[in-house]
Amino acid sequence: IVSKTDLKGRITYGNRIFIEFSGHSEQALLGAQHNIIRHPDMPRAVFKLLWDTIQAGRECNAYVKNLAKDGSFYWVFTNVTPSLGRDGNITGYFSVRRKPKAAGVKTATDLYRAMLEAESKAGTRDAIAASTKILTDLLAEKGMSYDELVLAI
Repeated sequence: IVSKTDLKGRITYGNRIFIEFSGHSEQALLGAQHNIIRHPDMPRAVFKLLWDTIQAGRECNAYVKNLAKDGSFYWVFTNVTPSLGRDGNITGYFSVRRKPKAAGVKTATDLYRAMLEAESKAGTRDAIAASTKILTDLLAEKGMSYDELVLAI
């Protein structure tokens, strides 16, 4: 599943498989925010981490639960990389998603559930910080970076 976005996250390209899985028409997807497929079970902190990473010019991998137009969902293992112009500046983002490992989905589901609970308890203003703490505590406990964790599960 492949998509491209501009710097603000608006979809500029989606391959046939992306269109098929999302359930949206190509016309509905092009120009829409990529979060059109964001599932409410995804913690906000995961997307903050993803955006912070790619805006810094680095690739980011993640397990993501996406929402289709009909209300169904599908899990993906995603790799998002910045697209660079000739001047070396970021011009957009390129995302390639594939079928995730079942064990990774189970681990991500459990982690995301705890992160969402922390977001809910903290309230809107402190939600991302509370959710991020759940993730950073897990990483410290395992002695791993985020990338190491995602690639290991």
